[in-house]
Amino acid sequence: MNINYKKATLFALAGMIGATSFAQERNNSSVEGTTPFGSSQQYRTWSIGIGAGATSLMNIAKFNTGGYDKMDWNLAYNAYIKKQISPSFGIKAQYFGGKVGGTNENVGVANPNSSFETKTPWSAAISGEFLAANTNWRFFNSFIKPYAAIGVGALNFETTTTTGGTDMKAKKQTKLYVPVDLGFKFAVAKGINFELGYQLNWANQDFDGVQGGQYKNDLFSYAHAGIELALGSGSKPALNNSNPVATLVNDYNAKYDEMKAERDKLVASNNSLQSQVDQMNNDLKDDDGDGVANKFDKCPDTPTGTPVDGAGCPIVLKNETKIVEKVVVTEADRKVVDEAIKNLEFDLGKSTIRSSSYPSLDRVAALLIEKNFSLKLAGHTDNTGSMKTNLRLSKERAESVKSYLSSKGANPSRIEATGYGPNQPIATNATAAGRQENRRVEFTIY
Repeated sequence: MNINYKKATLFALAGMIGATSFAQERNNSSVEGTTPFGSSQQYRTWSIGIGAGATSLMNIAKFNTGGYDKMDWNLAYNAYIKKQISPSFGIKAQYFGGKVGGTNENVGVANPNSSFETKTPWSAAISGEFLAANTNWRFFNSFIKPYAAIGVGALNFETTTTTGGTDMKAKKQTKLYVPVDLGFKFAVAKGINFELGYQLNWANQDFDGVQGGQYKNDLFSYAHAGIELALGSGSKPALNNSNPVATLVNDYNAKYDEMKAERDKLVASNNSLQSQVDQMNNDLKDDDGDGVANKFDKCPDTPTGTPVDGAGCPIVLKNETKIVEKVVVTEADRKVVDEAIKNLEFDLGKSTIRSSSYPSLDRVAALLIEKNFSLKLAGHTDNTGSMKTNLRLSKERAESVKSYLSSKGANPSRIEATGYGPNQPIATNATAAGRQENRRVEFTIY
C-alpha cells in the first residue's frame, strides 16, 4: 500500500513540537535521589522503544539509487531494547521490518527493471547510541536531546523486480547491513521519550534487484517516530534522561541550602544569646552610682554620695555621738614587746614555739587585753632553703604566735599575721650570725 508518508511524518513532527513545548513547562525531576559520581543502581538503566515510519530508496545524499528515479514510500516499523551505560551512551539491540520499493521510468541497459519491491520481514542489529545533550552543560536538564547511533547486524530480505511486465522474485537472503541513525529525543515525561529519527541503512547490492554496477552496496532510508519507555521502579530517574551537570548542581544546591539553614539557625541562636547578654549588661548598670545595680535598685536617681541600703534607698541616720579613743603606746609597752621578740624561739625548721618563750608572750597577751592594742606579726627567715618553703615557714610561725596570744585571751581580730620569707633581711645571709638575725618574728603594736 503506497500512501503519502511525507505528509504523515510532517504532521507527527508538528504535533511533537507542540507536546515538547508543553513538556518544557514542567519541572524536570530526573536528578532527584541521585548523587554525583553515584553508581548506576541509583537509576533506571534499561529501556524499550517502539516506532513506525516510512522507507524509501531515496537517501539524503541521493547516492546509489540504482537508477530508480521515482521512489515509493512504504510502511516500516522498529523496536529495540537498550542498556544505558552512562548518561550519554547506551547499547541497544534493535529490530526493523517493512518493505522498500521504487519505479524506473527510464528503463535501459544499466537497469532493465521497471520497478522493484523488497520485503524485509526482519532484521537484527547491535548499535551504540550517543546522546549529545547529556554531555554539555549548556543543555542543563534539556528536554530536546540530539542522538546518533551506528550498528551492525543481519538483514533478511526478499526482492521482487518487474521487467517488461513480468515479475521475478529473487531468493530470500540474510545479509550483513549497517544502520546509522540520527534524530532527536523529547523528554515528554519522567522516564518517557518521544523520538523523531532518520535511519540510513547500508544493505547488500542485491537489495534493489539490480545486479552488478559500480556500487557494491545499496542504501535505503527509514524516517520514523516512536516512543522510548524506561523500565524499572518509577521512584528512580532514568539514566538516559539524566545530565551529570544537573545532578552535580542539584547536589550542590541541596548541600548549600542545608548549610545555609544551619548557619541561619546558629545566627538566630547567637542573636538570642547576644540579646540576653545585652539585657544582663543593661540590668547590671548603675546609673545613679550608688553601688546597687539598676535591676535591684528600688530608689533610682539617688544623689551621688548618699548612703544607701541593699535596695538602693537612702539610709536614715540617727543622731549619734561617736567617742574616739586615742591609743597611746608607752615606752614600757614597747619594752614588753621587745622582750618578747628577743626571747621568741622556735624548734629548728618548724613553727613550734619553745616553752622558754611563753612568759614574755604571756605579758604581750596581757598588754593587748588591757589596752585593747592591735598587733601586726611579720615572720621572716634567712635564705637557706627554697623560697616556697621559707614563705610557708615564715607565715606559719607568725600564725603560731597569733594562735598562742589568742589562746591567752587576746582578740584575734586585732592580730594580723603575715609571712615574708627571706625577702626582707636585716643582716647578711653570708654568715651564721647574720642568718640568725634574719630568722625572726617582728611585733608592731598600734
